[in-house]
Amino acid sequence: MTGTSEATALSTAEAGAGAPGAPDHGRALLEVEDLHARYGPVPVLDGLDFHIGQGEVVVVLGANGAGKTTIMRAICGMVTTRGSVRLGGVQLVGRRPERIARLGVAHVPQGRGTFPELTVQENLEAGAYLRRDRRVVQGDMDRWCDMFAVLGQRRAQRAGELSGGEQQMLAVARALMSRPRLLLLDEPSLGLAPLIIRGLFEQLDRLNEEDGTTMLIVEQNASLALAIADRGYVIEAGRLVLSGSADELSGNDSVRKAYLGY
Repeated sequence: MTGTSEATALSTAEAGAGAPGAPDHGRALLEVEDLHARYGPVPVLDGLDFHIGQGEVVVVLGANGAGKTTIMRAICGMVTTRGSVRLGGVQLVGRRPERIARLGVAHVPQGRGTFPELTVQENLEAGAYLRRDRRVVQGDMDRWCDMFAVLGQRRAQRAGELSGGEQQMLAVARALMSRPRLLLLDEPSLGLAPLIIRGLFEQLDRLNEEDGTTMLIVEQNASLALAIADRGYVIEAGRLVLSGSADELSGNDSVRKAYLGY
């Protein structure tokens, strides 16, 4: 796709980036084929093929160092990649991260990723920097501050003064301010107390149910992640070795022993 046809496709994709729409699990939103990624000369991903349907929650499981975070970075254009990554039919490989964000991909990185010197309010405003519908932006801000109630109570407080769980909620809410078509969550439970983790995953489940937001979640807490997921993949040493529905993976002996602890 080149020239005018490419510009038309990008314009159409960006126009729809703010509205996930009704779930349609039969229609692929993200299609990944023969994906390779590396850091300098070191290869990490070795020919991955997977897809995510519109409105699906998909989980990637794997040991530390297996390549889970690199999948997220490859989708966002943050590492050297080859192969194909299509979002709504538009090729992402070769595009800069900011352009991929404009196409509707929001990334919540491992380790929160808030702006610690900015207030909660300012962080949320930063999440909507691509949008021009300021009245609707304000409504979204009120909505996420209602969903994550502590954020509403601390709008004027600097993000760096929040607890770890509160910062994670802020990171998710800031990503949602862009109204993403695809929400990438990298280890959202990392370092959080069990009660906070359960509350966060309940809100993610609610978000998917109410808005049909498509999500790709990388998570060590496999039982909680699979509880809200439609499907999942298992990655080992940069290769996808297993896939199935959330129920199938939960019932798989090797997955249970490796990731569910029983």
